[in-house]
Formats: sequence, C-alpha cells, structure tokens
Amino acid sequence: MAAKELKLSIETRAKVGTTGANALRRAGKIPAVLYGHGAVPEHIAVDAHAFAELLHHGGRNAIITLSGGAKKDETALVRSVEYHSVSRRVLHADFQRVSARETIAAKLPVVTVGVARGLREAGGVMDVVTHELEIEGPAGSIPEHLEVDVTELGLHEHVVAGDVTLPSGFKMLTPADTIVVSIEPSRTERELEEAAAGPAEAAEPEVIGETPAPEPES
Repeated sequence: MAAKELKLSIETRAKVGTTGANALRRAGKIPAVLYGHGAVPEHIAVDAHAFAELLHHGGRNAIITLSGGAKKDETALVRSVEYHSVSRRVLHADFQRVSARETIAAKLPVVTVGVARGLREAGGVMDVVTHELEIEGPAGSIPEHLEVDVTELGLHEHVVAGDVTLPSGFKMLTPADTIVVSIEPSRTERELEEAAAGPAEAAEPEVIGETPAPEPES
C-alpha cells in the first residue's frame, strides 16, 4: 500500500552557505534544496521537528505537498537526507519536484514476512543480505517498503530480487539475481555437520624422483 500524502511548510532561504545554514540549524530549522522539472534549484528551509515527524510517518517515499515557497503547493519527494555522524541530527535535505503520475526510481527497505521453514524445522538463521531494493514506477503509488515472504524457505535456500512481488505498474531495477534473503545453518549446526563429516584421510606423501629399492634375490 502506498504511503499517504503528507504536507510540509517551507520558506525561501535568504542566505546560503555555511554561515546561513548554521544559523538556520540554531533556529530549529533545516537547510534544504528543491529541484526538478527544469526549474532553477530553490534554496529553502523546513522546520526540523516537522520534518522529523514527516519522516517518522512514512515521508521518506511518499509524495509531499510543499507550501510557502516560491510557487504555491508544489508536490515533491525527499531525495536525500544528510545526518550528523554522531548525533544523527538532520543537517540537510534535498527535495525533487514530482507529479503523482510521473515515473521515478526509488530505493525501498526490505521487510520480511513469516518464519522460514529452515528456522522452524532445522534451527537455521536468516540473513537479510540486501536491505534495500530499487524499483521504478508512478510517484503517487510508491509503497513504504517491499515485503518478502520467507515462510517456505528451507535451509540453504534464498530469495533473489527477481522473486520479489511488486505492486502493479512497477518494475525492479535491482539486478534480478541479487540475493535478498538467505537461510543458513546456525554456527552450532555447521559445527555438527563438519564433525559428522569427519577429518579427511591423510594420503601417503609421494616422493618425487625416488625409485623403489630392488627386492633382495633369493
């Protein structure tokens, strides 16, 4: 199911550069850029708390209605978010103008559904190898995430990107053979398997260039 449409107030930035950006952050705002549809990129600012709430409620992949900028009520997607490496506070954001019917590419998180057979019956462990998949489709119908049903996966089995079910009108951009989820033996199970196999028998070393001694004559 696609994320609901959200709204966010923006304001045009009068000052750009490091000094202006730091001043905005001290005032509880986030410097951002709005671009796309052939227009000149617009330097904007958004309220930090409002933006955090928007991301929390599915705004990472939902169409957002922006109001208060140079134009009235533009629709856009959050294209990138820069975080502070320590505090994880949002430092900057990029928005791309889109229309609901416009075809765009988006990277969506993978969410597994069910308990794999290999876990239930064989005590295996599940490894999510690829956490995001890139798809392409209408901007107004982008889902919040992609579900991968792992219920029937047995030990040593996996799901690839080409196996993932997509909403109608979307296609997978991630290579089809990319492993998404795999079920492998736990460390204990692997050790038991190796122990059951036993050590390989050591072969007698062959001495190169040595001829066998002749048997004594009777």
